[in-house]
Amino acid sequence: MRHLLAKSAVLGLALVAAAPEGHAQSADRKTGISLYGSTLQYHGDLGSEWFKSDKIEGGGGITLSRYLTPGLDIGLSANYGDMKFSTKTLKPIEDLAPAIRRFDANVTTIGVPIKFKLNNGWALKEDAIFAPYLSLAPGLMIASSDKFINTGTGGETFQGNKDHYAAYLHGAAGIALNFSPSFGIFVQTGQIYGLTNTIDNVDKGDLNDRYLQHSAGITYNFGKPKDEDMDGVPDRKDKCPATPAGVAVDEAGCPLDGDGDGVPDYQDKCPTEKGLANLEGCPDRDNDGVRDSEDECPDQAGTAALRGCPDADGDGVADKNDTCPDTPAGTQVDATGCPVNLDQDGDGIPDNVDKCPGTPTGATVDSTGCRVIDPALMQKVRPVQFETNSTVIRRQSYGTLDNMIKILEQYPEYSLRIAGHADSRGTNEYNQGLSERRAASAKRYFTGKTVDPNRITTVGFGEDQPAAPNTSAAGMAKNRRVEFTFEFYIPSQPQP
Repeated sequence: MRHLLAKSAVLGLALVAAAPEGHAQSADRKTGISLYGSTLQYHGDLGSEWFKSDKIEGGGGITLSRYLTPGLDIGLSANYGDMKFSTKTLKPIEDLAPAIRRFDANVTTIGVPIKFKLNNGWALKEDAIFAPYLSLAPGLMIASSDKFINTGTGGETFQGNKDHYAAYLHGAAGIALNFSPSFGIFVQTGQIYGLTNTIDNVDKGDLNDRYLQHSAGITYNFGKPKDEDMDGVPDRKDKCPATPAGVAVDEAGCPLDGDGDGVPDYQDKCPTEKGLANLEGCPDRDNDGVRDSEDECPDQAGTAALRGCPDADGDGVADKNDTCPDTPAGTQVDATGCPVNLDQDGDGIPDNVDKCPGTPTGATVDSTGCRVIDPALMQKVRPVQFETNSTVIRRQSYGTLDNMIKILEQYPEYSLRIAGHADSRGTNEYNQGLSERRAASAKRYFTGKTVDPNRITTVGFGEDQPAAPNTSAAGMAKNRRVEFTFEFYIPSQPQP
């Protein structure tokens, strides 16, 4: 019997050592080892001692197990225990085994338990402290059984030892108490059904030998949760798995946000005040895009260039510093917001409103800073008349036109507008065309004298703008005309 025990122990340890890394209580610690004590209670042809407190034999075992899924583990177990039974009678037990009184067996089992866990994430949380489970384990049983028979005088005598080998199935239910991710205890009870009928040395019965195994033990789970960002929160629970190194996090693995503004403290320039993400967690009461700590006007919307202060006239000087708050747009101002009265051409019109900044010294200018045409020259500007239904300029009008050419030469900042007219004879359509042709005829005279055509515009009004009533020949003669108007002109912007 001792020889068999030694062989069984060596076989069990070899199988356990060769087992793959096994059980864990969670995906973080996938490998576990369990040590436990156990007792075996026989049930077979000779009788039953199930659930009898006075029939307790010692034993123990070891299990290596491996996490597969939240609801499933697989393992490799080895168990050794004593199992004894006495008939308490001197009479033969029917025809099964005449004179057999008791047996004493050492049982070694090697099994592959498959554990079905209820702390699988839907029945109970995976990290639940209270973790019920079911287990099913096929395996190999090795039993060394001593047989004792009646002597007929009330005694017994040893009749030899026999080794038995058989397959078995072990069904069990248990409860684990997980005190930490690494350590827990468990209790388990189940039935081992041997595919043999000879462990009790009775081979004539109709009951395969079976027994209950009650166990209690401890489990230690190996491994370390995967934590890519090393913040102390396992990746599978980490809602912010890429937290920078050294950043303090909460239970969910996300950076702390003390003021609850959505900007983590390590990025928050104002960690004790609720603020805006685009301002690095700092508040902005007036919503002008300048954080309050840098805003010189925190209750008035302004611009970043003026440190958060408004500038109503847009002159670049904050209203709070602007002595002249209504300066016209485009005006050059000093540090107080008042106009800088520059007048580079000395015509009395500030440069900011001067449309003709290069006026010759001493020239007479209007309110826009442009020269006023000499009144003596303007007195010679008069309409030019035409013959009836004609666009030909009369010779006596050449002097008037030449005077206007002199004005254009002397005042290059001006252009000439020519407006053609007709009397009321003929249709409106005809007279409109006639007035346009008369204006074009006058323009040809000027361009023929080397006047830039871009400085001359023409328009026709037909008979719509008479200079005199069309009720007499004299009135109609006054209406057959072209009129001239001088207008301010910028050479870089050609006239149509």
